[in-house]
Amino acid sequence: MHSLIFVTHSSSQQKSLPAGRENVLTFSTKFSQMNIIITILLVVAGIIALLLIIALFMKREHYVKREIIINAPRQKVFDYVKLLKNQDEFNKHAMAGPDRKREYKGTDGTVGYIYSWSGNKNAGEGEKEIKNIIEGKRIETEIRFVKPMAATACIIMETASLSDDQTKVSWSNAGTLKYPINIMIPMMEKMLPKEMDSSLSTLKNILEK
Repeated sequence: MHSLIFVTHSSSQQKSLPAGRENVLTFSTKFSQMNIIITILLVVAGIIALLLIIALFMKREHYVKREIIINAPRQKVFDYVKLLKNQDEFNKHAMAGPDRKREYKGTDGTVGYIYSWSGNKNAGEGEKEIKNIIEGKRIETEIRFVKPMAATACIIMETASLSDDQTKVSWSNAGTLKYPINIMIPMMEKMLPKEMDSSLSTLKNILEK
């Protein structure tokens, strides 16, 4: 009688796929990955193109105006707000990046005075120049941003006496953004009022002490 001998093969001994089939699978995987990358790039390009088209039909001028009533005499309020250095105490944007570098040219509170700054990404870089003053009533300042983007705006602060010890302060920000940066105007006009209201509240607290 002949005994039967069974031989088993472990998985490590199984035959591998033919080289040709392995190449096909590798190519198929790489092709699928490439298709995904191309699709993502096309979607991103499509979004950018859409935004550029939208920007063509959007306005390029922005304007925001805010007001607050301060319980203090008009001259006291005016003497404080006409000094650009004082904005470091109440202007929310000017207070960003307390370690920013500052430079001054001229006499603060007079036409021609320039306040320039440079700092981190929150502070950016730019300068403010007093362009016109109507004593006791109005200060016009031009602000020129360099970073994070080049832009120019006209800032006007006006003071009106409501009574001997009560003053209304009006603060406006107006300017133009070139295409395609004008796509940001709706966001700016939503963000600026909140920042300006916060700054005016701080100004009120300072002057009512």
